Amino acid sequence: MRIRDWDRNLKMRLFGEALVHIAFWMFFPFMAIYFTESFGKDKAGLLLIVSQIFSVIASLMGGYCADVFGRKRMMVLSAYGQGAAFFFFALASSPWFTSPFVGYLCFTIAGICGAFYWPASQAMVADVVPEEHRSSVFAVFYMSINVAVVVGPIIGGVFYEHYLFELLLATAFLFLFLAAVLTKWLRETVPARENGELVHGKWYEFLWQQVRQYSVIVRDRIFLLFIIAGILVAQTVMQLDLLIPVYTKDTVERQTLFSFGDWSFTLTGEKAFGLLISENGLLVVLFTVWVTKWMERYHERTAFVGSSIVYGIAIFLFGQTTSIWGLILVMGLFTFGELMTVGIQQTFISKLAPEEMRGQYFAAASLRWTIGRAIAPLSITATICLGYEWTFFLLSMLSFISAALYMIMFQLLEKRQTHKALT
Repeated sequence: MRIRDWDRNLKMRLFGEALVHIAFWMFFPFMAIYFTESFGKDKAGLLLIVSQIFSVIASLMGGYCADVFGRKRMMVLSAYGQGAAFFFFALASSPWFTSPFVGYLCFTIAGICGAFYWPASQAMVADVVPEEHRSSVFAVFYMSINVAVVVGPIIGGVFYEHYLFELLLATAFLFLFLAAVLTKWLRETVPARENGELVHGKWYEFLWQQVRQYSVIVRDRIFLLFIIAGILVAQTVMQLDLLIPVYTKDTVERQTLFSFGDWSFTLTGEKAFGLLISENGLLVVLFTVWVTKWMERYHERTAFVGSSIVYGIAIFLFGQTTSIWGLILVMGLFTFGELMTVGIQQTFISKLAPEEMRGQYFAAASLRWTIGRAIAPLSITATICLGYEWTFFLLSMLSFISAALYMIMFQLLEKRQTHKALT
């Protein structure tokens, strides 16, 4: 489906959301550095965990609110909320007033608003795009995010250290601009109910229903292993925005990346991380389709186990080098581990789930990232007692354990399939 054939809602959103994504990624990768410098590693890790817990709860409620109040209303309110949060975050980081605690509260509120935005956003795509074209539309939005991941950190790496106030202020105004555009031109797409109401039920009933859906993991041993292995490997994946930026700032000294005559390109730790996160986004944009097609030639076991092993090796190597060129090579390996499974995870879940419980399985599968994201900031606190090298080593061990769990999972799955074939 070509972009020119898209619904007007989607065209407008693609442009507006691309701008805010770029602005957001100009500073977001450096937030772990900001909070670590402001509160210390011990408190920063715990505060980031609390922030993620609120976002997880909000994400559970996001779909309910999109059905009850409408897609447009939730997206507009969320965009205004994020704009206001980043505006006050900017004020708390201004030359006239500095308050890391106010900044943390604003960052948390922005995360909560974002958690309400995306369920409505994704539901809108499903509302206006025929089923056979949805994958391609989602892919374009996903690619736009990764373009922002490439461009944003490069800009942020240059300006973050001395112009955080300006970056946050620009982000605030772009979110407010997006909210104004959505208010004026976005149309509501939520399907109408026969009785004119959007949905029945109280919010707490819906939340309890979501929690009950997750109980499916204790009734299926294979799926339980899939969740646990995913949570463990997520501890490696999530460090891209947590431990790795703090590590590069603390350990990477000013280095010349390359030079031509009298001109040289020199990076500090913060700018080096901006380069690394941009490299990750660029590689995702360029090679997702190619690596996915390549991995389709192999058994799913190879993809999941191999990805965990590659992640484990990469995160271990991160702790062994402070050379910018070395970190660039390790980031390439890290990204390869990401791409090995990015195209097959949803398909595998759909195969694993009974047809009548597919929705519950997809909901429960998200626990890999919600729980993983909630506990990943503990790595920052762990560096106080263990140091960087041992912390990276332990993270690599978690990834290798996840590889072992995937092996056990596939063995049990083969036994189940054999039993079904015999009966």
